[in-house]
Amino acid sequence: MKRARQKAVAENEAPQTSQKSKKQKTCLYGSVFGGSDLHASMDWGSLPHHVILRIFQFLPLVDRARASSVCRRWNEIFHIPDLWRRFEFELSQPATSYLKSTHPDLIQQIIKRHADHLQYVSFKVDSSTESAEAACDILSQLVNCSIKTLGLISTAKPSFMNVSKAHFASALTVVFVNSKSLSSIKIDDTPLDDPSLKVLVANNSDTLKLLKMSSCPHVSPAGILCVADQCHGLKELALNYYILSDELLLALSSEKHVDLEHLRIDVVSENPGQVEFHTIKKQSWDALVKHSPKVNIVMYFFLYEEEFDVFFREETPVTHLYFGRAVSKAMLGRIGMNCPRLIELVVCANGLQPLDDELIRIAERCKNLTAMGLGECGVTCRGFIEFVKMCGGRLTQLSIMEEVLIPDNDYSLDRLHLEVSKHLGRMWFPDMMPTW
Repeated sequence: MKRARQKAVAENEAPQTSQKSKKQKTCLYGSVFGGSDLHASMDWGSLPHHVILRIFQFLPLVDRARASSVCRRWNEIFHIPDLWRRFEFELSQPATSYLKSTHPDLIQQIIKRHADHLQYVSFKVDSSTESAEAACDILSQLVNCSIKTLGLISTAKPSFMNVSKAHFASALTVVFVNSKSLSSIKIDDTPLDDPSLKVLVANNSDTLKLLKMSSCPHVSPAGILCVADQCHGLKELALNYYILSDELLLALSSEKHVDLEHLRIDVVSENPGQVEFHTIKKQSWDALVKHSPKVNIVMYFFLYEEEFDVFFREETPVTHLYFGRAVSKAMLGRIGMNCPRLIELVVCANGLQPLDDELIRIAERCKNLTAMGLGECGVTCRGFIEFVKMCGGRLTQLSIMEEVLIPDNDYSLDRLHLEVSKHLGRMWFPDMMPTW
């Protein structure tokens, strides 16, 4: 009977304990948020300043703008300069793009209240000329800016090329003259010209570190040489091969310059036989590498086979090579002979002739090679295994389409992946599609 009375007492007390616990939790929440009913009594405007600022930093722009209407205090924080240092203007035409444009009212508000706060700015435009012209119109109004990085990005075809050179140059001049602290500029596929570069150099020579300006047909070798002569802190440069010159490499190798870290060169031809490519002297390449021994020299080739004749006939310190069109066996043979600094090689197409000898020569002489990709080419299984065996575990990336591999009497495709995996020190399979 004693046990029965104890059980009855416990059962009667249990609901009271549970109810007390719930009450304690309610009081706890109430003490934190200022009331027992969270949604009814919480004053969102009384949140600490740094908490609201942190919330805004995580929100997309549209949601941030909506949140600014919660109360006057949130609207004030919405306009704090720290939130406007980075901004991407998206400009598109509804009929030609899937992009969602930055609202015109917001653009005007930024120009009016935050032009002097912008530091890291990009313009993403669709394929329409109207969008590119709208971007130039905004640039022209940034008269109080202090931009550090500027990027002009065409998401489809290069629409900035359709803007008149005068309009584009005038818009850039506003930024180049007023910023005076530009360190990074990406203006590929634009009507940039020599006078604009001179304005850039005159106002930002001490700060410019990165300049990407591939496919700018109005820039001459003299224009880019002006940049190299004056911008001694330049660390990364991307340009088209037609404005690469011996004088430019020697200028980048002068004692005044810091070590260049990346040099990207696009070698492009749309119509075979219409462009005559010049040769860069070995002495010029040697001077650059002597001055900047760790420089990455990246070359993207979009040529036809008959246009490769002037390249890699002498030792060239290229580190990364990408061939977007077919390249001959002879060309790949020259790479094995004359590119000792090569780190990465991607060949999208070659033909039907096996590349065994060329790959083995590359493995023998290119001791820094760590990445290889082969597309529509051909190599026997034996030749491929020999290449991998010579490179060993230093091949951190190996992307080969299965159709590239030609079975022979010694190796089937099933056995090949086991052999390659053994020499790489990790599991490896050929790709169904290229992954580079």
